[in-house]
Amino acid sequence: MSGITYNDTVVRQFSIMTVVWGIVGMLVGVIIAAQLVWPALNFDTSWLTYSRLRPLHTNAVIFAFGGSGLMATSFYVVQRTCQARLFGTALASFVFWGWTLVIVLAAITLPLGLSQGGEYAELIWPIDLLIAVVWVSYAVVFFGTIMQRKTKHIYVANWFFGAFIIAVALLHIIRSLAIPVSLTESYPLYSGATDAMVQWWYGHNAVGFFLTAGFLGMMYYFVPKQAQRPIYSYRLSIVHFWALISIYMWAGPHHLHYTALPDWIQSVGAAFSVILLAPSWGGMINGIMTLSGAWQKLRTDPILKFLIVSLSFYGMSTFEGPMMAIKSVNALSHYTEWTIGHVHSGALGWVAMITIGSLYYLIPKLFGKNEMHSIKLIELHFWVATVGIVLYVTSMWIAGVMQGLMWGAINADGTLTYSFVESLLRMIPFYIIRLLGGLMFLIGMLIMAYNVYKTTQGAEPSRILVPQTI
Repeated sequence: MSGITYNDTVVRQFSIMTVVWGIVGMLVGVIIAAQLVWPALNFDTSWLTYSRLRPLHTNAVIFAFGGSGLMATSFYVVQRTCQARLFGTALASFVFWGWTLVIVLAAITLPLGLSQGGEYAELIWPIDLLIAVVWVSYAVVFFGTIMQRKTKHIYVANWFFGAFIIAVALLHIIRSLAIPVSLTESYPLYSGATDAMVQWWYGHNAVGFFLTAGFLGMMYYFVPKQAQRPIYSYRLSIVHFWALISIYMWAGPHHLHYTALPDWIQSVGAAFSVILLAPSWGGMINGIMTLSGAWQKLRTDPILKFLIVSLSFYGMSTFEGPMMAIKSVNALSHYTEWTIGHVHSGALGWVAMITIGSLYYLIPKLFGKNEMHSIKLIELHFWVATVGIVLYVTSMWIAGVMQGLMWGAINADGTLTYSFVESLLRMIPFYIIRLLGGLMFLIGMLIMAYNVYKTTQGAEPSRILVPQTI
């Protein structure tokens, strides 16, 4: 049997940068969490203010850390499942360096206050253009590899990766339409309620496709591989895929309850959000039940712990999201820290944990090692990260419900029972707990960086893999 020379250079590059950007993004998150407790930590410096560092944090964690992780794993998985070398070696290299340039430009422009102001869509128009070019190149490499596959079947992980790539291209290009007036300034093509509608069609589907579909592609490959068992139900995975991508596109208006958006659109968003619970939990059950008959592996395999706990957080977040989309619940939760807790339950508990687990599986193989340098450090990372997430999320849940109740409390004469400042003062203990949780998660990433560094030292990357190794 002849071997296939896979292009793992770009996979190695993206894998290492995923760890680097994870540390950067989470460090900025810890800084702004500290600023909420001690506002003087901005040192009266404009580029250190919360309003500039917060979009840097979200872009670094979602697009730098998450995006690099998705590109690393999708390029690895598509080669193994298609038994074909990555299409366009030079183009794949351009995707890495282009994406890295996007991240560096974001890290420069956002602290300088150069922003378009859209949630997850802050970057100025020249960077948006570069993102579009890099993303289309990414799509060409990925789908080009599928086109030259040696197997007739397209594994389900590639369906999720493919949907994520196509949907994100559509979302980014339509949301970023603008009229440039200078190198750093532009006018959006949309205005008023239309702009809000387009923004949250984009914003929620960035969650739905970038932070959900893409990472489900990761889950459908790495959970069965690490568990050494086939996926629980292949039929369920196909139903999960088509149901998820059909429903998710319509859920965005639930971000705009009680706004100027027409009421019927708000109701459509709420209805589709509630329906989303079914396919989401179908995917979670499919992943967790893959361990049927092999639960004992969790006792000794910390990588599997990362993967399975990530699925648990996916289940919790995808229950919480539809619940918060119900108008009566949203009346309490909207604009409160509950929303922040929900976002980080998904971003840290689901996205970061599945990425970390997948990288721990991937990195030894990319650098010609049997396993990571230290399994004990993986175990330590798991517990530090998990406790950190629990502290973060529970503090924000409690704080958010308290906020909502205080803001809505009315005296007999119709006046507000509490001022905004009173509610803010009650938040401080929860902000401190949130800071501690975020700091623990950052420490976990530093542990991972050390473990990865020791693993890659003196490594001789293996490049020839037999076609049967899928």
